[in-house]
Amino acid sequence: MKIAILDDYFDTLRGLPCFRKLDGHDVTIWNDHVQDEDILVERLKNIEVLVLIRERTKILGPLLERLPKLKLISQRSVYPHIDIAACTRLGIVVSSSQHAGVPSYAAAELTWGLILAASRQIPQQVNAMKAGKWQIGVGHTLRGKTLGIYGYGRIGSAVAEYGKAFGMHILIWARQASLDRAKGDGYATAPSKEAFFEQSDVLSLHMRLVDATRGIVTEADLARMKPGALIVNTSRAPLIKPGALVAALKSGRPGMAAVDVYEKEPMLDVNDPLLAMNNVICTPHIGYVTHDEYEVQFTDIFDQIVAYAAGTPTNVVNPDVLKAK
Repeated sequence: MKIAILDDYFDTLRGLPCFRKLDGHDVTIWNDHVQDEDILVERLKNIEVLVLIRERTKILGPLLERLPKLKLISQRSVYPHIDIAACTRLGIVVSSSQHAGVPSYAAAELTWGLILAASRQIPQQVNAMKAGKWQIGVGHTLRGKTLGIYGYGRIGSAVAEYGKAFGMHILIWARQASLDRAKGDGYATAPSKEAFFEQSDVLSLHMRLVDATRGIVTEADLARMKPGALIVNTSRAPLIKPGALVAALKSGRPGMAAVDVYEKEPMLDVNDPLLAMNNVICTPHIGYVTHDEYEVQFTDIFDQIVAYAAGTPTNVVNPDVLKAK
C-alpha cells in the first residue's frame, strides 16, 4: 500500500524498531508542517493510508473530498482534527487506539519538569546568568505544598506519584468515577471544584479534550487561586476558556503558569502574550515527544495498518464505514 506520514519534524520514525512493521509498503515521510489544502492534495492524491502524528495537521472534509484513493487514516489518541463524518461518507476507515489504562510517563515527566522549572525559576535564572546576572529572584519549595490534579487518569495518576515522592499533599478533582479511584489509591479529594482551586499551590490539568471538558476551567476558577500558585497545562489548551489564562496571570491569580499546549499549533507567534510574561514557562507541545513514547505510540499506529491490510481493521472509531464495504 502507498502510505504517507505527515509532520515527522525530525525524521524520527524511520529509526524506530517498530518502523519495520511497514516493510513491503511504499512509505513517504514528510518532515515539514503543511496545512495548505492544495499542497496536501498534491502530496496525498495517490495515497491509500495516511499516518498522523497527534493533531498536528487538520484533516477536514474539503481535503478528504479530493483524496479519492485514501482508504485508511491511522493515528493514536483523540481525533478532533479529523472530520469523522466525512471519512465515513467517503468510505475511509479511521483507526485510533485510545490506549486506555496505559500510562504516558513521557507526558507525566514533562509535567513534573515544568513544575520544578517554574517553582525554582530555572529557565529565567539560566537566561539571566547567560546575560551576566547572578540570582534574579527567589523560588518556591514543593515539599509540604498542595498539588492539585484535575483529572485522575493515566497521566494524572503518574503525576500524583511524583508529587507524593516530593513530599507534597495530593488533592484530586475529577468526575466521580475518577474520584472514587483516587480515594482507593489513598489520595484526598476536594469537597468541591471551588475548594480545589482555592487550596492548590500547584494545579495541573490532566483531562481529555471533549465537548464536556472544553472551557471547563473558567475565569472564576482561576480567580480563586492563590497569588503564589502555579497552574500547569500539558493536556490541551481549550480546557481553559479562551483568554482566561492570560487575564488571570495579569491579575495576579495565579502567580505563575507553565504550558505545553496552545489554542493554535504550531504556535509560532513570538508576540503571543504568554511568551512575553516572565512568570510563564512555555514549551512547544513536547509532552509525548520522546523516542520511547514514539515507539509505544507508533507500534499501535503501524499495527492498525497491518491489521487493515489483513482485512481485519482494529480500533475503528467510525464503525459504520465497515457496513458499507
